[in-house]
Amino acid sequence: MFGSILYNLWGALGSFCLYFFINFLKPVPPLSIILKSFIAAIVGFLLMYVVRYLITYICYTPEEEEHIEDDEQVAKPVQATPEEFAEENPEEVANVVKTMMHEEPAAQ
Repeated sequence: MFGSILYNLWGALGSFCLYFFINFLKPVPPLSIILKSFIAAIVGFLLMYVVRYLITYICYTPEEEEHIEDDEQVAKPVQATPEEFAEENPEEVANVVKTMMHEEPAAQ
């Protein structure tokens, strides 16, 4: 799950303050405002579990399409036939390797 219990406590504090300040200037008994603010804090605390779970689900759930593509690539290995190697001239390959080895120190 994303985050820690601290996020739940911040959600509870935010819910308490929001409800308290919205109802602070209304003609309602103070004890009623405080009790309902604590109820809002409990609801906010529990609601943060849902929010944290959704964030974790969105961030850490891999897409299924990627796994399907990977499986297809693993299932079809590329195999070289001896005929392909016979078509290449060994002298040309040796010249290419020599050229690459001479170019390597110049690149550094």
